[in-house]
Amino acid sequence: MNTWVGIGRLVRAPEVRYTQSGKAVCRFTLAIDDGWGEKKKTYFIPVTCWEKLAEACGNNLVKGQKVAVIGTLTQRTYEKDGEKRYAYEVLAREVEFGEKARGAQGST
Repeated sequence: MNTWVGIGRLVRAPEVRYTQSGKAVCRFTLAIDDGWGEKKKTYFIPVTCWEKLAEACGNNLVKGQKVAVIGTLTQRTYEKDGEKRYAYEVLAREVEFGEKARGAQGST
């Protein structure tokens, strides 16, 4: 089973683009904290969503907003400087919009 669930805050405003066939695709990065004190780590998780969900995210999410994502973890490979590399991202199925950061502006 490949189900990924995470709650974090948007690192920056989401980016919405359209494919040549007109499908919306939205990308954003979640900052997710793990642990506390000196052992606290922050993970930066790239998230992609498509079509109606992509448009909803692009129109409503703002930098610093809390977001919950349910999706699948995907991997792609590419080559850089002759070396094979891997990139991971979450393909979102559901996105729940949470509280906005203090002072954040955007659609309500």
